[in-house]
Amino acid sequence: MKEKFRNFILDKIFILSNQPVLFRDLLEANSLYNEGMLIDGAKLNFRFNYAQTYKIYAMICIFILLPLIIIAHNFFVIVDTHISILITIFLTSAVFLGFDMFKIWARKEMSFECIKKAWQMHFPYFSYEKYSKKVDEIYSKASKNNVCKRDLEQYVLENLIAQSDASK
Repeated sequence: MKEKFRNFILDKIFILSNQPVLFRDLLEANSLYNEGMLIDGAKLNFRFNYAQTYKIYAMICIFILLPLIIIAHNFFVIVDTHISILITIFLTSAVFLGFDMFKIWARKEMSFECIKKAWQMHFPYFSYEKYSKKVDEIYSKASKNNVCKRDLEQYVLENLIAQSDASK
């Protein structure tokens, strides 16, 4: 159920390009993802559909906040108006902060999905879970050694095959 809800949200709030992710962009995105950094959606060929994002987030807020407001209504009638105003300020700020957190969560989830999809295209014989860190190390070495763009794919694949053969 949770996975269905997650996929529904991601499908609604993002626009995906039909263009494949470039090899170098995949390596950069994988490296940034492994470091816990946010990835530019343009590198992985997706972007937010902001109208849908606002709609989905508003629906989530309504489903969460409306029952809480109905339950807390009697409490708000009894308490001093100053406390009601402070609680309203707190909830309003929580909604706006929540929207930023929602966008960050969605962007990380979509980045992971796009990385895995591109991984299967560029590295069909290497599982993402097992080799993503190894590819990240190889890419870092390639950057330090100033491997040019046209030789990067060959460099990464040769080193990956050498490491996988050595581990067997």
